[in-house]
Amino acid sequence: MTTKFSPVPQYAFRGLTDVSPDLLGRLGVRFLMLDLDNTVAAYDETAPSDGVSRWVARAKGCGISLLILSNSLRRDRVEAFGRALGVGVVTGARKPSPKGVLAAMGSAGFPACESALIGDQAFTDALAANRAGVVSIIVRPRRFTNPFLAARYALEAPFRAMCRNDFSGAGRSGAI
Repeated sequence: MTTKFSPVPQYAFRGLTDVSPDLLGRLGVRFLMLDLDNTVAAYDETAPSDGVSRWVARAKGCGISLLILSNSLRRDRVEAFGRALGVGVVTGARKPSPKGVLAAMGSAGFPACESALIGDQAFTDALAANRAGVVSIIVRPRRFTNPFLAARYALEAPFRAMCRNDFSGAGRSGAI
């Protein structure tokens, strides 16, 4: 297990559907863990958007295994999204701890070098991914639902800006 204690993501994108499955393939990613809240769906959404559903189907078509890895304890909501997208789920992942990431990889049978985590938060998702030694990808949150979330994302802005490839439109950009 890598113990890189850093909230700086390796890659940043505007949203989940901007992360190309082809890029994931070039990075060697065969197992992709997705945060649910504000990554796959906003907190108040009850089903995946058509765009997210099409993106998941495309990723699966490229041979990528997917799983929703959520800190949420609302198991019914997480499982409903998993069923709608045809992917497995893990709730109560306790990110930024790497334990949920490592357990998900172990259950799915993939090593860290073939795994990635996409989330919307540097202090939980990117940090957990980096600590577990998997590719860390951050996306902009789907929706700010309260001032606390907006403040937290503002605190994360410097870490997002330091990522090596920023395709979020918020910082520098680089080619892969």
